[in-house]
This record gives sequence, C-alpha cells and structure tokens, in this order.
Amino acid sequence: MKSGDHSAINVPESSAVEKGKAPLIATAREQKSGFKKGLGISDFLLRLGAIIAALAAAATMGTSDETLPFFTQFFQFEASYDDLPTFMFFVIAMALVGGYLVLSLPFSIVTIVRPHAVAPRLLLFILDTFALTLTTAAGAAAAAIVYLAHNGNPNTNWLAICQQFGDFCQNVSGAVVASFVTAVVFILLILLSGFALKKH
Repeated sequence: MKSGDHSAINVPESSAVEKGKAPLIATAREQKSGFKKGLGISDFLLRLGAIIAALAAAATMGTSDETLPFFTQFFQFEASYDDLPTFMFFVIAMALVGGYLVLSLPFSIVTIVRPHAVAPRLLLFILDTFALTLTTAAGAAAAAIVYLAHNGNPNTNWLAICQQFGDFCQNVSGAVVASFVTAVVFILLILLSGFALKKH
C-alpha cells in the first residue's frame, strides 16, 4: 500500500448513544402525559365546583317563598318562585345542568386515567357548550325579573316589591349570582377542553 493512499474508516455509532435517545423521548412523553393528567384533574375539580353552584342556585330559587305578616279579608300577600314562569324555568334549567354535571364526572375521570383519550374530551367539550347556553339563558332571564323586582318599571306599572319582600328578593338574587358563577366555570371548562384537544 502506498503511503499517499488514505482509507476512510466508518465508526458505527455506539449502542450506548442509540440507547441514550430512547430515555429522552420517553421523558418527553411522560411530561406531556403528566401535563394532560393535570388538565384532567383541574377539569374534575372545576366540575365539582360547578355542581355545587348549579344545585345551590336551583335549591335557593326553588325554596324562595315569603308571606307578609299582614293580610286582608280577601288577600294574603305572598311571593313565591312559582308565581313567575321565568323562575320556574330557572329552577328546571339549573337542576338539569346540575344533573348533567354529576353524570359528566365519570367522563372527567377517564380523562385523568387516560390523558391521551380524545373521544371523552371532545364529548365533554360539546356537552359543556350546550350546558353553558342553557345556564346563561336561565340566568339572564331570571336576572331581568330580579332587576324589575328591585327597581320596578313605571312605564309598564311594574312595582318594585323588594322593599316589602326583602327575604324573597335576597334569595332569588343569590340564586342568579350562583347561576352566573356556574356559567363562568363552564367557560373555564370549555377553554380547558379546547386547550387539551389542541395539544393532541
């Protein structure tokens, strides 16, 4: 062999280097899985809070009833939620929302146990959107009546009744606030689900 000839020697990559790549990939997957599991836990906790708010709104409105201590021979002054169809709709709607939230808990648990599952997350995203619409409709309709009860409307001869029925107005106002808290939680749940789906 001549001294001027050069020979190239290919040195194969050691098996230790090849094996070193696998733990890096596995670690990235574990971090992503842990992040999604954290989103699932947050989803579950938010649903528990929404259940409390929704059922509290339905129960508070459903037990709103006040009778004034004075009455005449023909009239007894009483205010009850079932005197107004809007409040009855509110009670039914919030009870349905609370029931849905309870039934959604198993699906939320699935997103914790199987953080990469898309189907339960997508189902919750769609159903939460419908529940948010129902909650907002019920809360907004009831809020309009509560406003009239507090302030009245002289143009339509609506009298403000909260000076006489203070406890009743306090209860229905609290129920409306609880419904809006439920709506805010639903917005957070929808954003959470959308963010989790985007990460898939």
